[in-house]
Order: sequence, then structure tokens, then C-alpha cells
Amino acid sequence: MRRLYYTLGKNKFWEYIVGAVFLLLFYGPLVHMLFLSFAGEYQYPDVIPQTYGFRWWEYILQRDTLVSSIFTSLILAIVVTFISLLVCLPAAYAIARYKFKGRSLVRLSFLFTNAFPKMGIYTAMAVIFYKLNLIGTFTGVILVHIINTMMFMVWIPSGAFRTVHRQQEESARDVGAGPLRTFFMITLPMAKPGIIVASLYTFLGSMEEAQGSLLIGLPNVHTMPSQLYGIIMSYPDTAGAVFAVILLIPSILLLIVFRKYLSAKALSNGMKM
Repeated sequence: MRRLYYTLGKNKFWEYIVGAVFLLLFYGPLVHMLFLSFAGEYQYPDVIPQTYGFRWWEYILQRDTLVSSIFTSLILAIVVTFISLLVCLPAAYAIARYKFKGRSLVRLSFLFTNAFPKMGIYTAMAVIFYKLNLIGTFTGVILVHIINTMMFMVWIPSGAFRTVHRQQEESARDVGAGPLRTFFMITLPMAKPGIIVASLYTFLGSMEEAQGSLLIGLPNVHTMPSQLYGIIMSYPDTAGAVFAVILLIPSILLLIVFRKYLSAKALSNGMKM
């Protein structure tokens, strides 16, 4: 009995150690960034600031270019999510419901944009966009963001549509519902959790996209991540921490509001081939 108690106690000890290391590595940088955002005076290599205040918050919020980039990123994320839903949901439904030759290959093709280094893809896109006069345009940045998030908007809803049994759709058709009414009244509501998860990933991915926005959007379209590059290179760490916290706020709010839909099951269903 004593040996068993000793073994269980030893296992608990190592669990606490692993948990503490995880918390330190995962939450440590976030906590440090939050401290820096309210720093009045900070000197490296000090761990925490010497004084605190809102000096750099005032600096960020008084810059018209930086404030406009916040609204640009929010509008861009909303537009990208809406267009992705219109474009990708029909594709996801077709892949989930219809059997055709090469279906798995079609699904796999949406992974290609996330399987290679992003900068190489963005550079190739920039060459094409330059010929189409899309460099420095809102439309060009929207296209970059949509291509970057298509995998989530096709794979996850496709898995959600597969969880809706055909018999339920057929029952609606038997009582006189047409194809569109069946889709909007039966299929879409039942697949809603997976669609919400995909929409969240698309929105957050658009908010955080930096390289494509920087390469395609400049000099006319300034988003928060692209502006963050300039702040980090030109100003103290405290200014960059403030902007990073502002960029993080919409993500945290969305994750809190829709946390009940962010389950491992919804994500794993979308990743099944």
C-alpha cells in the first residue's frame, strides 16, 4: 500500500511539473506581452517594467494610420468570411454528398495552399496580381485571404454536412419541400456547428494574415498585422505589445462567445478524408 501511494504521489509530482512547464511556455509570453503593453518605462533585460501607464496606448490610438488599420482589418475579415461562405459552402456540400471520381483529390487540393511556404505562394500571386492591376487594392487582399482560408471553409463544413443523414433530407423532400428549402431548413441548421467553427477560423485567419497583406496590399491597404511589422521595427517593444493586444481582443471575444462550438469533434469531422 505504501509503495502504491509513493508511486501515485510520484506520478502526480511529474504531472504538476509538466503542467507548470506548459503554462510557463504557453501563457508566459502572453502575460509578458500584457505587462509590456501597460509599461511606462521598460529596460531590457528586466523581466517586468519599472513603471506602468497608458503612454503607448495613447500613442497608438492617436495615430490615424494605425486606428484606420484596425477598422480595415475588421472589415476585411468580415468580407472575407462572408464571401468564403458563399463560395465554399456549395463546394463543401457537393464534396460531402456527391460521389465522383477524384473526390478525395479535390479535397486534398484545398490543402495545397497550406502545405507550402506562404511567401513563395504570395510571391507568385503578386506577379499575377501585378499584371491584373490588383496590387495595392482591397480586392487583391481579399483574394489572398480567401485562398489562404479555403481549406478550413471546405474541409470542416464538408465534415459537418456528412454528419447529416440523407434520410432526414429525404423525409423533408417527401412532404413537399424543394431542394433549396430542404438545404436551408434541414441540412444547414444541422451542420451549423461545423460551419460556425470554419467561419471562426476564417475570420481569425484573416485578422492575423500578415505576409500576404503586406506583399499584396501595400502601399494602399494597411492591415493591423502589416502595420505591426513597422511598429516593431521602428518603436520600442511596448508599442508593439499594445498593438498586439488590440489585435488579440477580437479573437478572444469570438472564442468566448462561440466556445461551445469549438469542440475537437467538430474539427476532427472536417479533417476526415
